[in-house]
Amino acid sequence: MNLPNKLTLLRVFLIPFFLFFMYLDFTGHYTLALVIFAAASITDALDGKIARKHNLVTNFGKFLDPLADKVLVISALTVFVELDSVNMGAIPLIIIIAREFMVSGLRLLAADGGVVVAAGIWGKLKTAFTMVTIVGVLLWLCLCFDFDLGLSIDLIDAMDNIIIPALIWISTALTIISGLIYLKGYWHLIDSDK
Repeated sequence: MNLPNKLTLLRVFLIPFFLFFMYLDFTGHYTLALVIFAAASITDALDGKIARKHNLVTNFGKFLDPLADKVLVISALTVFVELDSVNMGAIPLIIIIAREFMVSGLRLLAADGGVVVAAGIWGKLKTAFTMVTIVGVLLWLCLCFDFDLGLSIDLIDAMDNIIIPALIWISTALTIISGLIYLKGYWHLIDSDK
């Protein structure tokens, strides 16, 4: 097994540990979850670059890399929906999951026709922005709950009610845009007569 595939497997392996520390309740658990999520995100940035640079692209990597990304991001967002301390409803999560199902379906149709649907710039931007948003939310949880910093009520209110929801909705908007671009680019694969 080559290095990019090992990095992808490491990302998959880190997801249960991320969830474990998100749900445990002790001082510092959000910090540990943040470190794990950041490490998993770094493997996402590295595996594809290494695979392309050293011609190590494999079918295993093509299959597992996007799956690992989706499970990592959806795991974090699902936990955020459950937390009272994160002002995020289920609607952004539902939109993000629906987009992932749609793109996966398009990839299946394309593969059936011998076409590979590569990640476009909007898809990469969506992934990067969403991961940065998740890291930001985790960092905020660390500051609020793992460290006693005496944050002002105004700052807490602004973060909880304006900044974090805005970042999540920007991620959701990028998700919609990238999904529509995939749909437009591969619309010819969806034929109601077939």
